Amino acid sequence: MRQCVRKRSAPWNIGATVSVALAAFLPGGPAMAQDFFAGKTINIIAGADVGGGYDIYARALARHMDRHIPGKPTIIVQNMPGAGSKKAAEYMFTQAPKDGTAIAIIFPGAIMGPLLEEGAAGRFDPKQFEYLGTADSGTRVCVTWHGSKTKTFEDAQQIGGVLGASQAGGSSRDYGFMLNNLAGTKFKVVSGYKGSAEISLAIERGEVDGMCGFDWTSIKSQKPDWVKEKKLNVLVQIALEADEELTQWGAPQIWKYVTGDNRKVMELIVSQQVFGRPFLAPPGTPADRVKILRDAFMATMQDKEFLADAEKTKIVISPLAGSEVQKVVKSLYEAPKEIVERAKKAIQPPG
Repeated sequence: MRQCVRKRSAPWNIGATVSVALAAFLPGGPAMAQDFFAGKTINIIAGADVGGGYDIYARALARHMDRHIPGKPTIIVQNMPGAGSKKAAEYMFTQAPKDGTAIAIIFPGAIMGPLLEEGAAGRFDPKQFEYLGTADSGTRVCVTWHGSKTKTFEDAQQIGGVLGASQAGGSSRDYGFMLNNLAGTKFKVVSGYKGSAEISLAIERGEVDGMCGFDWTSIKSQKPDWVKEKKLNVLVQIALEADEELTQWGAPQIWKYVTGDNRKVMELIVSQQVFGRPFLAPPGTPADRVKILRDAFMATMQDKEFLADAEKTKIVISPLAGSEVQKVVKSLYEAPKEIVERAKKAIQPPG
């Protein structure tokens, strides 16, 4: 893009030159921001166990993002699972370096936690994180093993089934209860599994019938044989809009089974999927470094080598910029109080 430069008097030009020169040496100036990452190491905190979908996305980003950051810092992944990613979120809010050398990928449920979970507010404020972007805006599914008696969503409403789940804040737990409370299913939710990789093993062993709130992209990445050999019953697809592949599979949309106020409540919960794989920096990270990281994140999402790597590892890339994620999070926290209160109850066990 060509710049149009207007001629000005000598005193103005001299002043502008001095200002630019000073900016390069003042803390937070453009030159310092550009040079900061040289020789540094950036830690990506993955708020999930090794081998799960969020871990796979974190490691894919770590392999390519350095090329798009001035100074080409080293990028490594550190796993910090626990409490549905809230352990990682709290670390990022209270302890992580606020200089651009710490970023994280956490469950969307952790971002929603202070809004929807009793006792979660106060530990961290999701509105204050600096969102770099999301790698995917995904669709979640409810699945059972091919040998399960629960083969359709109607079966789940009539006979239920046993679901493997993580802790509160993880979609596998929250979505199981959400479907029981808002869509009339009769699932027994067994929580305590570390993550989707462990739940998948439990499904294969016959310990549980299936899992809800499972990202469709994670299934294709972690268990491609399940999809190829059709070892799954996909009971329902859960997203604001239908996924064409799942529709062809024969999976109905959840909105077929949810109406009225229940739909409004579920839409609030499901809206978190707009930022399905969110990457963020701690609050207080300098704005110039946030911009560098945001630009690098989106550049990576369009990088041919990264996209080839993503295709190889079978992860879906459907990015949304950090500024847009920031707006979505803010709007969710401004939802009507009565809808929020109902949504809080919807993701909890009865009683």
